[in-house]
Amino acid sequence: MLDIKKIKENPDKVKAGLKAKEVDCDATIDQILALDVKIRGLKTSTETQTAQKNKLAKENGKLFGQKKAAEKKGEDTSSIDAAIEANKQESIRLDNEIAEEVKELAQLQVEYKTAMLSLPNLPDEDLLPGGKENNQPLRYSGHKPEFAFEPKHHVDLCQNLGLIDYERGVKLAGSGNWMYTGMGARLEWALLNYFIDTHIADGYDFILPPHMLEYMCGETAGQFPKFADEVYKIANPTDDRIHYMLPTAEAALCSIYRDEILTEADLPKKLFAYTPCFRREAGSHRADERGMVRGHQFNKVEMFQFTRPEDSDAAFEELVTKAEKLVEGLGFHFRTVKLAAGDCSASMARTYDIEILIPSMDGYKEVSSVSNARDYQARRGNIRFRREATGKPEFVHTLNGSGLATSRIFPALVEQNQRADGSIVVPEVLRKYLGGLEVIEKK
Repeated sequence: MLDIKKIKENPDKVKAGLKAKEVDCDATIDQILALDVKIRGLKTSTETQTAQKNKLAKENGKLFGQKKAAEKKGEDTSSIDAAIEANKQESIRLDNEIAEEVKELAQLQVEYKTAMLSLPNLPDEDLLPGGKENNQPLRYSGHKPEFAFEPKHHVDLCQNLGLIDYERGVKLAGSGNWMYTGMGARLEWALLNYFIDTHIADGYDFILPPHMLEYMCGETAGQFPKFADEVYKIANPTDDRIHYMLPTAEAALCSIYRDEILTEADLPKKLFAYTPCFRREAGSHRADERGMVRGHQFNKVEMFQFTRPEDSDAAFEELVTKAEKLVEGLGFHFRTVKLAAGDCSASMARTYDIEILIPSMDGYKEVSSVSNARDYQARRGNIRFRREATGKPEFVHTLNGSGLATSRIFPALVEQNQRADGSIVVPEVLRKYLGGLEVIEKK
């Protein structure tokens, strides 16, 4: 969620920033500013009228005392009774007005929150405006594979070696699904172990979160309400709460400290989680995307950090470096790309993609996205820390990065490491997880 102070101080700058993300939010921002004025006006009015009502109550208290004293003396109390009645009628009128204003205020606050939640995050000012066409490759790493033979597609290699059963995966769960078998399942698990061991060695805390989350997790992460239709929702006849299958561990990790105040000494919090990820959209039916490049379910290890605002830039570079080293350790050729504003997701201020070469696709595919949300997610989830110097709470910054997703690492590994006879050379860092196996050959 954006800071309302920034919107009020310079609405034109906010509008321009969001247009760099290829999102026209001018009308929404104008609506938010108008609602803010109405809400503040109503709050002032209800506070004023409540104060008036309290004043009348005090006056009536005094008048009742005067009436008792007059009655003891046998004096006429008609004028006091009239004043008491007048104050009662005025209190009733104020009660009715306050009730109407409270009702209107509640409705306006719902409209205000809905409008605020619909705004994407502002992109960092150094990002180029526009979409994918303005993404900037920053560096290329590793040697581009060259083959003295006609290389095969990963689908054919995996089928020939018995690593993946595509047909039975579809039989079990429909299109956009596959099933790891035999050495393929072991190779997938070896990748996950390699990622996990690396993050533990780097001092990150291992989290295994629930795979079924409540709605507020998606709202905090910035996925809901706009992208609520892109997830698998869970129907439960005994519970009316909205649950969904997590599309990425970020949705869970982001909410761990929701509505909490951390100490400054707690930061940074460095976490990582392994989860399967569930997406309704499984990509296109293009010939070059056949296989497991896109799917409804895939495995991913996700990195996450909660930091002080002044530390988030350094944390971002750390996460990028970690993702690059994971890919580099597998011996792959890849590139690091700085995304243009319009290609960053709605909740992120900046993103670098690690893109790996998949020969059959004659191009690069993202295997890791490292992003800085700044305080956008923290505002949505009310995640703060208490600054030691001032004693005041401030919003943390949140960052996440894939570390890594296997659904594209696996096909790249198979294709880049293939030999003329159809066998696959196992990357050295994975061999200890496969009993020292160096080459996967057809049995």
